[in-house]
Amino acid sequence: MGPVELLHMSVFSQSFSPCGRFLAAGNNYGEIALFSLSAALSPDATGLSQKPVLTFTAHEGPVFSLLSTDCHLLSAGNGEVSAWSWTELIKKNVKPLWTKRPNYKSSLEIPEINSMTINSRDNSLIVGGGDNNLHVLDLEHGVFKAVLQGHSDYVHCVTMREREAEILSGGEDGAVRMWDSRTAQSVHCIDVYKYESCARPQFGKWISCLTTDSDWMLCGGGPSLSLWHLRSLSPTSTFPLSGCQRQAAFYQDMILAVGEGPFVSHCLLGGDVKAQIPCSPQSLNTLQLNTNSTEHRVLTVGGSSAHIDVFTNLSYRAFSLSF
Repeated sequence: MGPVELLHMSVFSQSFSPCGRFLAAGNNYGEIALFSLSAALSPDATGLSQKPVLTFTAHEGPVFSLLSTDCHLLSAGNGEVSAWSWTELIKKNVKPLWTKRPNYKSSLEIPEINSMTINSRDNSLIVGGGDNNLHVLDLEHGVFKAVLQGHSDYVHCVTMREREAEILSGGEDGAVRMWDSRTAQSVHCIDVYKYESCARPQFGKWISCLTTDSDWMLCGGGPSLSLWHLRSLSPTSTFPLSGCQRQAAFYQDMILAVGEGPFVSHCLLGGDVKAQIPCSPQSLNTLQLNTNSTEHRVLTVGGSSAHIDVFTNLSYRAFSLSF
């Protein structure tokens, strides 16, 4: 990879290994890099410890989504999902276990897959992307078993509301849809941009980030990042963050958010922005908390740069990994 490619690199996705010792990151060139967190966090770490232990081309287009199961890394690119064995990747064997493509209506255009989530109740994978639909892959039998239709434009984000067995999806059409995973039917639809407290017509109506912890939902994009109570389907807090947010997460009694701007925002549930911690990329796409290992408990963020910032303490950037 030359200096020009490195200069124009964007990191779109990240996922920690099940053991929590490795981080996989996907970029706009279809590459996945594997970093050893144990090496990078060790007292004897050198500059080399912050480089990948393995980089390989996984897809033809950008790797917009990465996800880990108990033993596999799932990656999504140009209309396909591939599975890789974590054990084999750590041994530097880069052969996919399988690659699947949803049943798209047209074979002419290959819609990108923007987001994936696991439904642990029935061991299925839900993927959302450029064909406006959600596709459900039965991981046990390796077949796509359902299509969830309802969005009128492409799907940016999907997440699982575990306790209620509901799938939530956000799209370019400005809607957050809630689906019953057992019947594959849409049960609620919230047009976030129609709520005055959230609307920002100057940015558009698209929903680019969505996350839930059963009773509560965070969503944003064109509309302001907002916290919703899912039982009453109403917004309770709106966060005064400039630009569009691309990923957000609940963390203890706070909300962490990244998007346009070189910082991680720490927000209080009531709507206040408590802090904005500087990062090296000028704009951010992805934020991940490593909960798989107490020894390597870090926050990592990536965006419009070949660098992935690592926070061992949420209040400052410790160092950066780089492709």
